[in-house]
Amino acid sequence: GLVLGVYSTEKVDGAAQFTSAGDAFDRLVSGKLRALLSLCGPPLKKGKTRIFHGLHQDFPSVVVVGLGKKNAGINEQENWNEGKENIRTAVAVGCRQIQDLEIPCVEVDPCGDAQAAAEGAVLGLHEYNELKQKKKPVVAPQLHGSAESEAWQKGVIYAEGQNLARYLMEAPANYITPIKFAEHIEQKLRSFSNVKVHIRPESWITTQEMGAFLSVAKGSAEPPIFLEIHYSGGANTNDSPLVFVGKGVTFDSGGISLKPSSGMDAMRADMGGAATVCSAIVTAAALNLPLNIIGLAPLCENMPSGKANKPGDVVRAKNGKTIQVDNTDAEGRLLLADALCYAHNFNARAIVNAATLTGAMDVALGSAATGVFTNSSWLWTHLYEASILTGDRVWRMPLFEHYTKQVTDCPLADVSNIGKYSRAGGACTAAAFLKEFVTASHWAHLDIAGVMSNKDEVPYLRKGMAGRPTRTLVEFAARLSQDSHN
Repeated sequence: GLVLGVYSTEKVDGAAQFTSAGDAFDRLVSGKLRALLSLCGPPLKKGKTRIFHGLHQDFPSVVVVGLGKKNAGINEQENWNEGKENIRTAVAVGCRQIQDLEIPCVEVDPCGDAQAAAEGAVLGLHEYNELKQKKKPVVAPQLHGSAESEAWQKGVIYAEGQNLARYLMEAPANYITPIKFAEHIEQKLRSFSNVKVHIRPESWITTQEMGAFLSVAKGSAEPPIFLEIHYSGGANTNDSPLVFVGKGVTFDSGGISLKPSSGMDAMRADMGGAATVCSAIVTAAALNLPLNIIGLAPLCENMPSGKANKPGDVVRAKNGKTIQVDNTDAEGRLLLADALCYAHNFNARAIVNAATLTGAMDVALGSAATGVFTNSSWLWTHLYEASILTGDRVWRMPLFEHYTKQVTDCPLADVSNIGKYSRAGGACTAAAFLKEFVTASHWAHLDIAGVMSNKDEVPYLRKGMAGRPTRTLVEFAARLSQDSHN
């Protein structure tokens, strides 16, 4: 199969405006493609397709897909590069049509941006069907022509990174337990000589005095794991690393503060923070990015049992601060508190943590963007600029003292794990809680609860766990590595 792009024209009777690959193919078939398109009715709108069969022996099926306006660039209102988003969407739609025809291979028009085209193809075709007997046919997308092969390959690597996060988040919690998660990532990194993976057992976590993390883990029969990854891509292994920290709750029942049963199955993806940061490191290694990255993922389940945390319990974090656990379903911040304390051992250039932390974040922004709470405008600017390119957007949220008071005004301990006004500003009080365990001057907390899954909002992702914002983390790391080069 072949997927070709066509730009939308203002005039109803306007001739189709092909990409250069579309023009070349039309010449190859003596103008038949243009003629057929004009016979098919009004010009193609963005993301809409027409399929033609029998035009050329090498391509029995050709899908022409609308790219929207030519020269669409950065849309200030939308905070993304509209041209790139249009290409991702168009290519994904086209590739899925080829898949529906059960054609095993598709060549893709680079549409003027081969990286975006590759991302659209690889992200658009991905589906978790590991455990089904009946699977959709596998389609191998490849670049049509050879002009932009380097950019295409880069796009494939970016998209495969996000697909790895999607795979980990979508898999059932009895398949991705803490140890299985760690082993899966280790296996993905095995071929890289400049990566070391440490799978730390419960005994190590105990010696590190991570009392907050252990208090969550103790409710489950699955032992906790602390996954630590060292990627040494920098010219000097002693250069300050970028430290990624990800919340890794492989199943979250809410503990004693049990969640409602409706929709609880989605809590297999409560390790989305760990999935995205670990996948970003796998991608950075595949791209051979010239910087050092350390990944930290505290992994456990949050389950109700006779050993579980009880509301009102007080636990002690690695930095000595005591935490009153007023709600056992606010457990992610307990894992992160200890992991963030540990992250300060590495003299980091920046610490970035990601977590499906609060339902309040989903209420605030929905699935449009990841909420970012940061003490560093430098860090914010890099994340924001990265997200414009990837289309996987971020939005800055407040880290006011106003919220800190709501978690530090606590009857039994130094901090409470929920704000004293209950639901008010829940994403903000969660971020304020984390800030109590951070002394680094460049730290960002990404609350990814709203972008955890996709219904139909991102057209180039199928329904299911989204693996967002993996590509934004990778692009951010790539920008940081350029910074250190210059």
